[in-house]
Amino acid sequence: MRTALVIGGTGQVGRAVVPALVGDGWAVRVLSRGSRADAATVEAWGAHGVVGDRRDPEVVRRALHGGVDVVVDVVGYDDRDAVPLLAHRGQVGSAVVVSSAAVYVDDAGDGLETDRFGTFPVPLDESRPTVDAGRDTYATGKVALERAWLHSPVPTTALRAAAIHGPGCVQPREWTFVRRVLDGRDVRVLAHDGESRFQTVATAVLAELVRLAAARPGDRVLNAADPDAPTVAEIARVVDATLGAQSRTVTFPGPPRGNLGLTPWSVPHPLVLDMTRAASELGYVAPGSYAVTAPAAVHWLVDEASRRDWRDAFPGFVRMEAMGDFFDYAAEDAFLAAGAGARADDPRA
Repeated sequence: MRTALVIGGTGQVGRAVVPALVGDGWAVRVLSRGSRADAATVEAWGAHGVVGDRRDPEVVRRALHGGVDVVVDVVGYDDRDAVPLLAHRGQVGSAVVVSSAAVYVDDAGDGLETDRFGTFPVPLDESRPTVDAGRDTYATGKVALERAWLHSPVPTTALRAAAIHGPGCVQPREWTFVRRVLDGRDVRVLAHDGESRFQTVATAVLAELVRLAAARPGDRVLNAADPDAPTVAEIARVVDATLGAQSRTVTFPGPPRGNLGLTPWSVPHPLVLDMTRAASELGYVAPGSYAVTAPAAVHWLVDEASRRDWRDAFPGFVRMEAMGDFFDYAAEDAFLAAGAGARADDPRA
């Protein structure tokens, strides 16, 4: 039986990847820092848990004992996460590493981490330039991670993931609209006329790409994205439809005005990823559009928020609040009261 080691297998991506591999006939080991809840979950999936720190040489030795056909790293941050595994490269048949679309820059060197958001071709393919490898930022670290693996003797697939959604997500952008429904808020104000497109990817999509890449080892870089790239207004409508809500959408041109119109997808230029290479090299077929895959995340968010304070449940979303207040209802009410320069779409009419 083929053997896989999934690192970070109990997190948001791992909870989709591990069952997909088990279902495809792999014997799966899951390396995580561990808890009793994690152990029970891993066992229920039909996998075997290995508890410990991924940068501890002894833990890595135990996780790779006897060799594995593939290492799947869904949480690697930079090249330092590759080094302990590559020290045992003779025991690793191939690798699949989750990277990020944040690595891309445009011809002027602008990207997702620069003061000016990049102006990318639509769609954006894997041949486009990236930031340099480094350890100072998320994007530079991901490039360093990719290169450490791709420059090694281990056949490696690097998956450049878009904005991830799915059950278990600690940085759930969809919470922006889910919380509004739960708060009884029946209006939303969106910048850029609600037309911003910031590519999404379901954990179910990532799981399918991992499953296919694990079965077909090779050195490659592939985008990882939903088959569509919904606008921010379309994302809001999917959330409403999932929760049986009807909200009025009010938009205005141009960027957010302070907190007004701000969402985690509010970008001035589209980021849309090309999935042609994945289809060509892996025979990849998407498991569904955003409207098909996102409801699982939406329902999970509602359930988690009913169990505990959302700031404890979604720490990654809390960190995103460095961008601003996504729930500045007072600013919206003042704008709506003024009623100038806005366009409205009311499905309740």
